[in-house]
Amino acid sequence: MFVHPANVQDRDGAKAVLQRLLGRFPGLRLIWADGGYAGQLVEWTKRLGQWTLQIVKRNGDVAGFCVLPKRWIVERTFAWLGRYRRLSKDYEALPESSESMILIAMINLMSRRLAKNVCI
Repeated sequence: MFVHPANVQDRDGAKAVLQRLLGRFPGLRLIWADGGYAGQLVEWTKRLGQWTLQIVKRNGDVAGFCVLPKRWIVERTFAWLGRYRRLSKDYEALPESSESMILIAMINLMSRRLAKNVCI
């Protein structure tokens, strides 16, 4: 995970995230992204880590809301994070603080889910 300031364009922020992945996940082959990441980033990703960056595009024929493959997973995760008061608005002064709060929220979510399956 990597939180960057709002003045960094998404494609540039994606490069920083992808560079941090190098060597950490050897089984990683496919990465999904929305249309904002299309363009030169697709080829750059292929050169960097031999990964395939697949762009999930909206169907232009459908008017209104349409569930996109894999995109709903990200949106669902954002909704989970939005339930935490500290993440509901941009309270943090530093991107590192935001990053830490997201990690804490996800640790909380995952530990609660894991604890449901534990029999004592």
